[in-house]
Amino acid sequence: MMGDEGLCYTVDDALLALGFGNFQILVLAYAGIGWVSEAMEMMLLSFVGPAVQSAWNLSPHQESFITSAVFAGMLIGAYSWGIVSDKHGRRKGFLITATVTAAAGFLSAFAPNYLLLISLRCLVGIGLGGGPVLSSWFLEFVPAPNRGTWMVVFSAFWTLGTIFEASLAWIVMPKLGWRWLLALSSLPSSFLLLFYKVTPESPRYLCLKGRTTDAVNVLEKIARLNGRELPSGILVSDNQIELYDTGNPSEGTNLLSAGKNDGEPPEGVVSNLGGVSSVLMLMSAKLASGHSKCVPHNLDRGKSPDVSYKDVFIASFAELPGLLLSAAAVDKLGRKLSMSTMFFLCCIFLLPLMFHQPEGLTTSLLFGARICITVTFTVVYIYAPEIYPTSVRTTGVGMASSVGRIGGMICPLVAVGLVHGCHQVLAVLLFEIVALLSGVCVMFFPVETMGQDLRDSLSSLNNINST
Repeated sequence: MMGDEGLCYTVDDALLALGFGNFQILVLAYAGIGWVSEAMEMMLLSFVGPAVQSAWNLSPHQESFITSAVFAGMLIGAYSWGIVSDKHGRRKGFLITATVTAAAGFLSAFAPNYLLLISLRCLVGIGLGGGPVLSSWFLEFVPAPNRGTWMVVFSAFWTLGTIFEASLAWIVMPKLGWRWLLALSSLPSSFLLLFYKVTPESPRYLCLKGRTTDAVNVLEKIARLNGRELPSGILVSDNQIELYDTGNPSEGTNLLSAGKNDGEPPEGVVSNLGGVSSVLMLMSAKLASGHSKCVPHNLDRGKSPDVSYKDVFIASFAELPGLLLSAAAVDKLGRKLSMSTMFFLCCIFLLPLMFHQPEGLTTSLLFGARICITVTFTVVYIYAPEIYPTSVRTTGVGMASSVGRIGGMICPLVAVGLVHGCHQVLAVLLFEIVALLSGVCVMFFPVETMGQDLRDSLSSLNNINST
């Protein structure tokens, strides 16, 4: 209740009343296809690189650049599509990314030479950079009490994508070759385009932009599909609740009724954030090995190490226990403790690999390390969208994702170079240091988001942090 002016409710109140039902299942399926697509496009790099090296007589460094080009594109895309979706809507954001990914992915199967292949895979990376847009879009439909669990379920689509890609490579590569694998792997992104017209815009985004009638229409559709009823009253934003609670609402501040769209966002919320202003808001303090002899070498051109599709397929299943562990921990231990614990456990699993170990033990240790990293990856994609307000959510998650892509660009070049240069210990030590520092940094994060409602503006988030 808001004073004597009648009942009101926020998007969080509506989602809590409507629950997680058929509507959210459909949204989950659509966003999940996008996550499967991204996982497949990333996983295929393990198979395409060696095959192209052999077919085109590439050097190891040229092979590494195929992977680095994708991550370079993702660095650009993650930042760019976040700004687009915060300014123009989530739907427009993932429409563009799906189009770029599907088109560039399919065309890369017909690349006649190395330079064109690199260029097209970079474009694929730019499209894949829109992954955080889909995760944020899905997150904004999930009631707060169920958010952690259902975001883990959403992350399971990534595992499904890696397993499916490994299976596809196992079948396609020996008989049809790498070009067919590239073409077939682009299909999931095309499915996003087929069903795009029926996807709804985020009601939280619509409410933030002052498009209250549109937001109510989406919420009414959720109510019909879920068999529930909306709360009584009129829809308002978090910012309006705060203005009223302070007892000093500015002149002309009216409750947003379902009868009209004001066309203007609530006061205190930046409507048309450009790239620079979005970044400035994000920077606000308010957001808060072996016994065998090792000889340095370069792989001969025309030769590539055999890829064991069976081993890669089996290794992909390491993510399944990671997902189960994420589901068990994220809403009990919290986001921060779950991530920091898994980073430190990853260090423990990797430490013995600085020395020669039997093959079976090495596989087991890597299996354990991958479980830990799967948990951190899953939880961070829950935690990151929860930190940022709706006005800059996808920009914030996109920027964080783009920074992570720097590691993806450097890793193939540095790690491969260290291993080929007989510096396996340094390669493992590098991963140890990165994981350890990451775990320490997580411990100093100022906010725990478990169980909290999503916030629409910077001021509302600041109020939460101060309580």
